[in-house]
Amino acid sequence: MRRSTIHLILVLVWAVPTLASHSHIIETQHPQQPVDSTPAVLFCQFIPSIAEQFIGIPVLVGGRPEQTGSTDNSWLFYSIYAGAAIKAGLIYKTFMPMNLLLDNTHSIKANDVQNGDLIVLNNDLAAMVYQVDPSGRMHFIYASKKRGEVITFNSDNLVYNAYWLEHFKGFFRINEDMLMPARPK
Repeated sequence: MRRSTIHLILVLVWAVPTLASHSHIIETQHPQQPVDSTPAVLFCQFIPSIAEQFIGIPVLVGGRPEQTGSTDNSWLFYSIYAGAAIKAGLIYKTFMPMNLLLDNTHSIKANDVQNGDLIVLNNDLAAMVYQVDPSGRMHFIYASKKRGEVITFNSDNLVYNAYWLEHFKGFFRINEDMLMPARPK
């Protein structure tokens, strides 16, 4: 081997483990925290990570995820909203059956949809928009009785166009009074 090749190998043998051992320092210097720190924005930013925890759990009418390991749409949405609120330093008002939850929302335009908004069908079946990509693609989550589990789909999916948009009532956002500041401890 040539001397320069051996020198390069020695540098790599030293550098790679050294850099790897310092990776935790690099990670702690740039924590992956949301950029905007207002509670309302944080609430929306925490929706995806909270929602993804529920994908695949069984659907059972009246199921409460923390107690039964199952859910229905009302408890799914409550659990996501309450979890994101806690992480954002807020309190989500209370559990509500779907009809009362929908009574506490207001209509929004499709180009204004953000994490946590609901797509509602004419029969009041709803799915939560749990993430909106920068490209505008929406990701939805809901408790599917037909499939027997919490599922996700996105706005590029054939089912979205063939079923959800065909029976579309509108996009809705929970009213501001559904979120309250947490009391200082």
